Amino acid sequence: MERITRLPPPPPRPESGHKGTFGTVLVVGGSRGMAGAVALAGRAALASGAGLARLAVPDAVLDTVAAMAPCCTTVPLPDTPSGRLHPQSAIDVLRAAAEATVVALGPGLGCDCDTVMVVRGIVENLDRPLVVDADALNALARIGGLGALVSKPAVMVITPHPGEAGRLLRTTTASVQADRQAAAVRLAEAGVTVLLKGQGTLVTDGRRLYVNGTGNSGMATGGSGDVLTGLVAALVAQGMSGFEAAVLAAHVHGAAGDLAAEQDGETAVTAESILRCLPAARVLQ
Repeated sequence: MERITRLPPPPPRPESGHKGTFGTVLVVGGSRGMAGAVALAGRAALASGAGLARLAVPDAVLDTVAAMAPCCTTVPLPDTPSGRLHPQSAIDVLRAAAEATVVALGPGLGCDCDTVMVVRGIVENLDRPLVVDADALNALARIGGLGALVSKPAVMVITPHPGEAGRLLRTTTASVQADRQAAAVRLAEAGVTVLLKGQGTLVTDGRRLYVNGTGNSGMATGGSGDVLTGLVAALVAQGMSGFEAAVLAAHVHGAAGDLAAEQDGETAVTAESILRCLPAARVLQ
């Protein structure tokens, strides 16, 4: 295993660039009661350099999401009475993805039977780079765990926390934490880049390993992972490989959390404060 210690350079920012130059991120997620997650991911994508961010969400929460992320555009999706995605929404997502550079799937999605069907339909048919997080990982765990990812060329990066990693591997959170590197490498056998969150976040594609040194315990707060998802997707949209995007995103996300802790104290760090500090963290990388 090659140990990576140097950060990759950030994507170039040509002066002649326009919105299309820097890519379009399509974030698929949101549900009644969890509208903020997809909004945070979309805002983080824009704060990380993406040219455009589109948020594909259940129609029931579209107005709420649009108010939370006014710089993003929205795509209304068919929903169920519970305010989650209807199985038919997978078709609409695939249509919207045709105009995107990368798709981020999972923030605030929920994980009922209908949502699992949506995730399956998207993962099995998408022809765009895909970042998978949160409830989309839990859905994959329900339809086959690690095997659900194998031979799915669209999946580039997965960003599990230890609990989600355990579900994908059919093991426990404690087992993942006991040997984080081994767990991440096992997940990478599916042909994806793995960003295993937690103290000393790990990034591996099965051949290379990066251990992140930024971040603090204040970042253990709701929405922090959604910001990271948007950051990874934005870097992929700007032309970085999945592994390089995950490495740089882990570092910048942690550095933004460190800046937020310096300003507000660790106990007061929120996803909003991490998002606020992303631009300064990128300058300091």
